[in-house]
Amino acid sequence: MIYTLTLNPSLDYIVELEQVTLGGLNRTKKETKLPGGKGINVSQVLKRLDLTNKALGFIGGFTGDYIENYLKSLQINTDFVRVDGDTRINVKVKSESETEINASGPSLTKENFEALKQKIYKLTSEDTLVLAGSIPSTMPTTTYEQLAEICNEKGIKFVVDAEGDLLKKVIPLQPFLIKPNHHELGDLFDTTLSTCEEVIPYGRELIKQGAQNVIVSLAGEGAVLINNDKAIIATVPKGEVKSSVGAGDSMVAGFLATYEKNKSIEEAFRFSVASGSATAFSIGLCTPEKIESLLPQVKLETKLF
Repeated sequence: MIYTLTLNPSLDYIVELEQVTLGGLNRTKKETKLPGGKGINVSQVLKRLDLTNKALGFIGGFTGDYIENYLKSLQINTDFVRVDGDTRINVKVKSESETEINASGPSLTKENFEALKQKIYKLTSEDTLVLAGSIPSTMPTTTYEQLAEICNEKGIKFVVDAEGDLLKKVIPLQPFLIKPNHHELGDLFDTTLSTCEEVIPYGRELIKQGAQNVIVSLAGEGAVLINNDKAIIATVPKGEVKSSVGAGDSMVAGFLATYEKNKSIEEAFRFSVASGSATAFSIGLCTPEKIESLLPQVKLETKLF
């Protein structure tokens, strides 16, 4: 079973207006409510790719109920920790430009965290855990490290899609996959990276530090997968980018869904790139049909070490 973890999920309230008048009355022309959070996005794409998975994390109040019911309506399994306070609402205002107002979320207690850890302890070496996104301000900065240590202890394969210190601190714990973009990778090494070739030596350094597989996305410039044996450079499909939201999450889901089926790193990476592009070229998350239509455009070049 693949488990996804979203520590600070949200109910995203998306409103579209012709224009915004500050200090005056505004009327929307369209409204949408969707569950938000990187792990939740991974769960939804995995389900679309016909892979059973379970969503973990913290939810509370009527907004938490909405998220859980929404996922259950998609036949996605859930095992959230219930907390006091309401799951946050993030407001996204789309007009001449796009404005986001993100809430901080409920306060989480040591007891909440302990309840989550007990759920992770129940996973086995047959399972995979996806740690995705930021952590709430009321949780310890070592949260991902503590969860990764449980995975090591239990032989659980784990994936990390985070940035900065959250990512840096778990690399020595040997994650199966990490997926920084080129900006996030550059930040780890205090440099600027803009091409696939420039990315490779820094990806190799993360392998030396403990990561098993590293995928680095470079938007329209392509993507690179690096592991102990090789670097694989992928071209990305051509198309109109409609929204980058969820593209990275789709890459993670596409990789895991394919790897679970055939254990081929190359095919998993190819499908991962097509999945990320399929989401970027869509309003909403990718569909299997859109991914399949883009796969022929993803060309791989392998460099052996």
